[in-house]
Amino acid sequence: MQQDPNDELLKLTFYATPSHRCSYLEDQQATTVFLDPEKIITQKLYTRLSETGFRRSGNHIYRPHCENCQACVPVRIPVKRFQPNRTQRRCLKKGEKFEFRAEAAEFSEKHYALYERYLRERHADGDMYPPTEQQYKDFLLSPWVSSKFLSFYDEEKLIACAVVDILDSGISAVYTYFDPDYSSYSLGRLAILRMIEEARKDSMDYVYLGYLVKDCQKMKYKSEYRPLDCFIGNRWVLLT
Repeated sequence: MQQDPNDELLKLTFYATPSHRCSYLEDQQATTVFLDPEKIITQKLYTRLSETGFRRSGNHIYRPHCENCQACVPVRIPVKRFQPNRTQRRCLKKGEKFEFRAEAAEFSEKHYALYERYLRERHADGDMYPPTEQQYKDFLLSPWVSSKFLSFYDEEKLIACAVVDILDSGISAVYTYFDPDYSSYSLGRLAILRMIEEARKDSMDYVYLGYLVKDCQKMKYKSEYRPLDCFIGNRWVLLT
């Protein structure tokens, strides 16, 4: 008999990192818990962990676990209830000029070149800078997960890529990078709106956006999608 993944959660082993500088809030220390890297991860288990606020980075499944701070709130968009607002509709309209392709999640020179430029011009002060090909592979790719590159092209020029994981119940947004010259098209927002469309097309329920951090400017964009599910107190709370 196949084991229920809900029961399996109780038997999992997690490890906590030492306290380290928080990536989101200045002058804050953070602790992260990781799933045992020796654990064989199935899509059902990955889905269940995502439903309890965990995320993927490369081969690792993690979640913030800070003793005196709960600023990182896992959020997801219930796609069947989502209706774009005026700004989002305008973004979709402007983005119609670009070709959208759902591609295999695998290393390519053109995708890495765009990723490298994006980090160099937009996040040179971040933890992932300077990028390397190996860092790109270790961060975005994994042999055990079903992933896609949701790519946008201006004619044959790659201008944006959203790396997403396919769960049993939805799509998990892993990372999005884009050509800074196209910033006026709000490509990050366009990528999320296309994720919603892809989830609906495949009869999925959610797009998982990771963590909303109210006092972190670079994470506030997630609050513009309504309604929005927030994982608070070990349950999902719907914000309308």
